[in-house]
Amino acid sequence: QVQLVESGGGSVQAGKSLRLSCAVSGRTFNRYAAAWLRQAPGKEREFVGAISSTGGTTFYADFVRGRFTISRDNAKNTVYLQMNSLKPEDTAVYFCAARLGPPGTRQSEYNYWGQGTQVTVSS
Repeated sequence: QVQLVESGGGSVQAGKSLRLSCAVSGRTFNRYAAAWLRQAPGKEREFVGAISSTGGTTFYADFVRGRFTISRDNAKNTVYLQMNSLKPEDTAVYFCAARLGPPGTRQSEYNYWGQGTQVTVSS
């Protein structure tokens, strides 16, 4: 069984940075693709970005490209989301998700989910 635990959320002012972490249990983490998704109040959960099992491939939603970076450290079983130049519209609960196989953009493709971490950006 794979378990994911996010951390690193908080409240920041617009223009600042945060780094989210997702700690993944399980000895076969290096076989799993991972993704970050977010859900703002009153809105549906949306894809933010994803990374392949080796970290060699990443892709992002248009609204974060150039500001957010996903990375992973398979030795530490951890996936990261570095968020720079944060905007108030980035306020949401951020979720980490994982799946065996290649990364995808649809939340239905992911089997394992964390509980989420709140990010609040004030203007």
